Amino acid sequence: MQSEKITTAESRPRGRRYDDACGTALALEFIGERWSLLIMRELVFGPRRFGEIRMNLPGISANVLTQRLDSLEAVGIVRHYRLPSPANVQVYDLTAWGHEAAPLMRALGRWAARSPRHDPSLFMSAASAMMSLQALVERASAVALPVSVAFHFPGEDFVAAVRDGEIHVSRGVVEAPDLAFTGDTMALRRTIYGKAPLDRDGAGGTLAFAGDAALAQSFIDLFQLPAKAA
Repeated sequence: MQSEKITTAESRPRGRRYDDACGTALALEFIGERWSLLIMRELVFGPRRFGEIRMNLPGISANVLTQRLDSLEAVGIVRHYRLPSPANVQVYDLTAWGHEAAPLMRALGRWAARSPRHDPSLFMSAASAMMSLQALVERASAVALPVSVAFHFPGEDFVAAVRDGEIHVSRGVVEAPDLAFTGDTMALRRTIYGKAPLDRDGAGGTLAFAGDAALAQSFIDLFQLPAKAA
């Protein structure tokens, strides 16, 4: 009988090692380096160019980003390829296995948001904002509100579709959504998590919106920041 292949320390990529058989320890070997998980976050909703990833990770250098992308590709989490014409640019994307980490990232974000040290005023990328909606939706209430919502951030567009209590997010635009919100991620936080009054023109730094006001408010009411840990 053929023996099962065992991955040894010698056969794993160099880097952080814990000499621990626990899957959590192995996960940290893959994504425990600074920036690695945030790079994956930026790729959850589709491929991104190198410059787009770096733009949404303030503080990362081009050299470190290159190293992290290479490391993530070496372990099968990220892949890179060239888009066909007319784009004809190189992009980075999560592999199918890499995408399996998305629910873990959402759960980790929800868990960390309970810390008193969580500061919602810091920089937030558009991908991070959309992932927060997936993490913080009240699923029981969302079942009764099937709706398609367009989000227009500066330079980025997303579509959020609420179905069966889940929020399905994709990059791009959709024709005739039920609602459309326009603004930056701080405006999203003020409107959705800060519960600032709705204003069609986005007065007071909130999201501008198009569509039925009652439906927009019902959508906003689906989201709450988790209670802080004692």
